[in-house]
Amino acid sequence: MGRKSNPKSKEKRLQRKEEQIRISQAMQAVAVANKLEDPMEPFPVFRKFNKNGINAELYVKKGSYLEEGLKQWAFNLTKKNMQQKYESCSWGWSDAKKLEELNDESAWYLVAKSIDNGTLLGFSHFRFDMDEGIEVLYCYELQLETSVQRKSLGKFMMQILELIAFKNNMRKVVLTVLKNNPHSKFFKAINYEVDESSPMDDEDDYSYEILSKINKKLLPAKTSNSTSLSKTPHVHSHCCSGHHHH
Repeated sequence: MGRKSNPKSKEKRLQRKEEQIRISQAMQAVAVANKLEDPMEPFPVFRKFNKNGINAELYVKKGSYLEEGLKQWAFNLTKKNMQQKYESCSWGWSDAKKLEELNDESAWYLVAKSIDNGTLLGFSHFRFDMDEGIEVLYCYELQLETSVQRKSLGKFMMQILELIAFKNNMRKVVLTVLKNNPHSKFFKAINYEVDESSPMDDEDDYSYEILSKINKKLLPAKTSNSTSLSKTPHVHSHCCSGHHHH
């Protein structure tokens, strides 16, 4: 009698193949981005910030190339800005976990430093990564010293991350914010929206939400039907939670 193929099965196989190709291409884009020597090279005008009494230079380095003193400063600043907020929600604070996160081999750092006296002013810890099957730039931290908060430096640094992300074909800039951090409103003010992967309030009482800005030059990627909890351990580490003291 022979064998006839099921049109629906054939369609599903084709969809699976297309998804595998898309994910492979996304992973390749992430790998290429992670091999960059200087992601800021195409944007020389963004290497300087001179506004509101701040005269700063900015640069990007892989975390593995950062001086130990700078790494310690980054940890201390994060702890000063965020420990209380972590401890007042379900996350809790752990020196060891935060140090491990900041020192991860895939970490990149955008650093702002005073031109006048060499003082470190702020930093962003970010990564080129896969998130929910999509190639993204994930902003883990944006931390500023108190003296330079609310002076547009944070907004300028986020612009740099977006330029870097979209230049390197990342589909989104993604970050996680704590709901108990009033500084988190900053992101929505610069057009970050609740991401489709963010847990809904009616699912449970979550202390965080995931925000993103889409690369409009690229068509939205099709995502798998994974639930918003499938990356919870990953989400827990993304604590860009209001590090934005501008």
